[in-house]
Amino acid sequence: MKKTKFIFITVMSMILALTLSGIGQSSKASAATARTPVVFVHGLGGSDSNFIYIESYLRSQGWSSNELFAIDLPSKQGNQLLNSAAISQFVDNTLSETGHTKVNIVAHSMGGANSLYYILNRSGASKVDKLVTLGGANRLTTTTAPTGIKVTSIYSTSDTIVSPALSRLDGANNIQISLVSHIGLLLNSQVNTLIKTALNE
Repeated sequence: MKKTKFIFITVMSMILALTLSGIGQSSKASAATARTPVVFVHGLGGSDSNFIYIESYLRSQGWSSNELFAIDLPSKQGNQLLNSAAISQFVDNTLSETGHTKVNIVAHSMGGANSLYYILNRSGASKVDKLVTLGGANRLTTTTAPTGIKVTSIYSTSDTIVSPALSRLDGANNIQISLVSHIGLLLNSQVNTLIKTALNE
């Protein structure tokens, strides 16, 4: 009886010790994902589902699902203050979940301007490694690529929604293509290849 009681107390002590050892530990991922996580930012009237085709392509090229994150912005009208705050929180959550210190952002249309606003005005510069914009309304926020971030601006001469002149940024890798519409930038194999190249640089 005494021996059984001793064993019970010993086991309970071990369980208690293991439980207490976890208190105060960070919920951050114990090991970083293989690749820098990618955050997708949509444009006016868009949603996180806009990037399904691009996400599928990147998965076929070696990215895993837990490295790809698409945000659904609160302001579908592109409000810079609301959306940049949402991007800031989303990026922080992504970093915590993946164990990385930086993300790469792929943004479409007004998502480019919102992402640049986040980088320039909400301390995003230290948390973003690469920014790739697709028909980005970039110059609504700045005319110059942020320092320390590799920016690639992909735009089409056939875009009738966002002028190429609005997408080009001084200091960015500006890539002009043709025969692709504004929405088509989200569904084009050539654009997908350019995105992959930009993310791998």
